[in-house]
Amino acid sequence: MKNQNRNGIYAQRRSFIKKTAATVGLASVGWPALSFAQNNPIRVGMPTILSGRVAQLGTSSRTAVMLEVDKFNAAGGLAGRPIEMVIRDSRGQPQEAARVARELINSEDCEMLLDCEASSGAFAVHEVARDLDVLCIHSISETSSLTADPKIRIPNAFRTARQGIHDSIVGGSYAAQIAKENGLRRWMSCSPDYAYGRDTTEEFFDYLKHFNPDIEVIGEVWPKLFQPDYSEVITRLLQGKPDAMYSCLWGGDLTSFIEQGHIYALFQNMPFFAVNMADYTALTAVKNLPPKLHSGNRYVSSFPNTEANHAWSKAYFEKSNELPTNWAWQAATGVNFLTSAMKKANSTDGKKLAEVLRGLTVESPFGEDGTITMRAEDQTMVGYAIGWGSVINKSPYMTDPQSGSWPQITELETEWKKRKGYL
Repeated sequence: MKNQNRNGIYAQRRSFIKKTAATVGLASVGWPALSFAQNNPIRVGMPTILSGRVAQLGTSSRTAVMLEVDKFNAAGGLAGRPIEMVIRDSRGQPQEAARVARELINSEDCEMLLDCEASSGAFAVHEVARDLDVLCIHSISETSSLTADPKIRIPNAFRTARQGIHDSIVGGSYAAQIAKENGLRRWMSCSPDYAYGRDTTEEFFDYLKHFNPDIEVIGEVWPKLFQPDYSEVITRLLQGKPDAMYSCLWGGDLTSFIEQGHIYALFQNMPFFAVNMADYTALTAVKNLPPKLHSGNRYVSSFPNTEANHAWSKAYFEKSNELPTNWAWQAATGVNFLTSAMKKANSTDGKKLAEVLRGLTVESPFGEDGTITMRAEDQTMVGYAIGWGSVINKSPYMTDPQSGSWPQITELETEWKKRKGYL
């Protein structure tokens, strides 16, 4: 009841402001409409992680978001109304992500949320969007169930982050072929102990065994998120003596694991399939890459190898003096869908935007064919460029990535949803 009262007061206040502004606009002879519109910005709240071990998630997302927002505003915004981003730090804590998201709507007058939280925080933001009934675009979380599970899905939340199930299908197919060629039968994993790590690892092994039934998973280890010391984890991996290893560790956790693994010669003879490795954040932080390293594409400017992607990477670098990240292109795509929907609906009303977003296709430097689509059935993006390949320690880092097949991804994803009871 408290939230309903607060939302009612907020709605009344915004209505009063709009009516008053309209009256002033009529009474002010000679005051250009554009001038007024510029004083009525579209406030978008962005909860993210700006401090701590994975602060680059938030800082790179912020850079990408502002790159796209600046373009939109420079082109006149929505009938002269610019977007104003209100960005807040959750410090990587789910309860803080929820508090910040709620405050952005109730106290900061934001009309919608661009969620740039990791999966642990995204589920908390999702519940705030459910409670307050505001439009939310998730741009970072890759946990498949966030949009795939109808019990979790809500009509006002969309996703412009890749999904773990998509990476797992493409990665499983790629790794199965490598395993057949090199006799890699016994596998272990080292993934973070939370929803994204558990779900994505299970999905990867499901498809690895789907494409190569001879695979045997002999063990799994689950370090905590942001764990500083991996010595016990590495010891268990060495004792298992697998032929190959999979990991969906990411960011600072992945780079720390690799650095500590080298001390124990963990990667000396063992192929390492790390889905989150091919991202400049990780690639530039690790001085000594494992010699037999494979990864899904996260963000490298050479994949997709198009002029549009090269130009976007250059613009990002010129703005920040840093290389883009996987988080960056996903956050940029969130803004692109949001602004495209605003233009098509000629509105910032959340329900109208949601109607337009379902099935919307936008031009994108990150699309397999130059476009990305917001799939209507589960409100998640599809058609983005996705591939796996071997990784080297210098540009272009992925020398010959193998692109995934979206017809195959869609077919196997549909079967997976049926097994999970999602359809």
